[in-house]
Amino acid sequence: MGVLWESALRTISQILTAGVAITAFALLLYAFAFNLRESVARAFILILACVVLVYTGESIASASDQPMVIETMLRLKWVGLIFFPATYLHFSDSLLTLTGRPSRGRRKLAVWLTYSFSILSVALIPLNILVGPYFENGSPAPYLSHTKYTILFAVYYVGIMIVAGSLLLRAFQRTVTKTSRRRMIYLLTGATVAAVGTYPYLLFGSNLFTQNTTLFWIMVSMSSAAVGVFLVIMAYAVAFFGVTWPDRLVKSRLFKWLLRGPFTASIALAITTVIRRLGLLWGESYNAFVPIFMVATVLGMEYLITLIAPFWERLLFYGRDREDIAQIQSLEDHLLTRSDLNQFLEIVTATICDLLQVKGSFIAMMNGAGLELLTTTGDDIAFREIETSDDLLNLSMKKGSHMQGDFFYWNGHLLIPLVYDDPQNGKHFLGLCGFPWEEDRQMEEEYLRSINLLAYRVAIALRDWRMQQQVFLSLESLQPQVALIQQLRATSSYNKTSVLLDEVDLPEEDFVSWVKDALSHYWGGPKLTESPLLNLNIVQSALKESDGNPVNALRSILKTAIEAIKPEGERRFTADWILYNILDLKFLEGRKVREVASRLALSEADLYRKQKIAIEAVSKTIIGMELAAREEDQ
Repeated sequence: MGVLWESALRTISQILTAGVAITAFALLLYAFAFNLRESVARAFILILACVVLVYTGESIASASDQPMVIETMLRLKWVGLIFFPATYLHFSDSLLTLTGRPSRGRRKLAVWLTYSFSILSVALIPLNILVGPYFENGSPAPYLSHTKYTILFAVYYVGIMIVAGSLLLRAFQRTVTKTSRRRMIYLLTGATVAAVGTYPYLLFGSNLFTQNTTLFWIMVSMSSAAVGVFLVIMAYAVAFFGVTWPDRLVKSRLFKWLLRGPFTASIALAITTVIRRLGLLWGESYNAFVPIFMVATVLGMEYLITLIAPFWERLLFYGRDREDIAQIQSLEDHLLTRSDLNQFLEIVTATICDLLQVKGSFIAMMNGAGLELLTTTGDDIAFREIETSDDLLNLSMKKGSHMQGDFFYWNGHLLIPLVYDDPQNGKHFLGLCGFPWEEDRQMEEEYLRSINLLAYRVAIALRDWRMQQQVFLSLESLQPQVALIQQLRATSSYNKTSVLLDEVDLPEEDFVSWVKDALSHYWGGPKLTESPLLNLNIVQSALKESDGNPVNALRSILKTAIEAIKPEGERRFTADWILYNILDLKFLEGRKVREVASRLALSEADLYRKQKIAIEAVSKTIIGMELAAREEDQ
């Protein structure tokens, strides 16, 4: 009975050890999604790497029956153990620096000395100096025999961990908010449990565990379970450092990864191990049930996670913001994209052609000061002049001031103004729907009602599209300010002086989109008048030359940046002038894409590719101007 009990404990220990190795490796992969500019995140990655080495080595060694494999894995485990103190000291120093107490040189020196000592100690492993030769018949499990230096390393391990713990305690005392203090407690507890949980592996071969193998397996099982849990808690706390994502998003992403990654893998491994051990009772270590249960477990877990994900997200992470987030998610689910709009309009134009047996149909939308063809069916050549005819535009605006259904003829086409009658704000002319039609041809009443119904629904779709675009513009203008607040919140959670900084860098990738938006409304529009670029120092400095008008100042900065990429000499339409010509014709002169492409002998697809390069060049120029202005101010 005692042997059976010890075998069960050993199996449980092996499962838990493998589970910790899987969890640590999964967290290590996930940690690379953290803000790696933060020293805390980088130090935590090193801690996870040590945990992976320790628990992977122990897991493989305990499951293998090949002496060479076991010895290799045990030595690999010792590599992780040796680097553990250095990584913890590095982590605690980084955390204390984050709270506003940077090292004056002594802590950094101590970190580098511990890393140097660790490298030297690893070099001693193959020489059987730090640890002795492999002891195959060791109790309670095979191990590397101890030397006098092993005991000294165990003392060193405890000493460095105590120093690292004192630094973590100082960091905790310097935190300023309830949230940051709570997360610091997670880090303190997690670091303590992980450090203590790996310490039993230093005591393999001691008389205490040799005589009490059951106690050893109980201790190892408990320490493995605790290390796995608190590694997750530490990863949760570290995931918030230096990121501007809201807390709910950090929690949700980490929780999804844990469920789909290490949790699912650990459950599958545990069930597979149990099935394999049961097979041993019948004299067959590997049987057909092993892969069947493994696949079924993985698929079942993924299905359950997908099924319950929306519920646990709302329950665990949204809190009092559930209604607001539900509205945003509802907007995303019911979003009318440009593809959705085009698909609906294509259905409408095709229905008109089938219903009236005409050769083609079109729908055009008011865009700025002109009409823009959204979709055509049939012979689209006959519809090309619709976008360029000023007479049609004036006639459409006049007819559009009346009710929906006022058909009129123009150039061999029957046109229907798309009008939405808003009870509060009156009528809005949104565009035109039309098709070829003889002026003296009568339309049956049934067809007339159907066409009016289709036109009314198109008007609703265009109205909704416009309202949605206005929402996007508002969100776009709000995004930089929200990003700034989120960044200040993230950087100030552990260091209150961060909120007083005059300059906070915004995400660089957004800068190109801001420049593109400002250029697209160069001659007027919300993307220029509400652009985040208005806050640049160079724009503020240009206010005097622009009579105090910030929009004109930004316009002058954009023009200066475009002129900066202009080649020397007289203007030509050659390859070296292509970027400047695109910017000048498209944005400064305001010509249409088709016209610019024709003038520069480019396809529209090639034009868009080169336009992207040109805008990036303008963005780099403006960034250079801004940095130069800041240096001059300093």
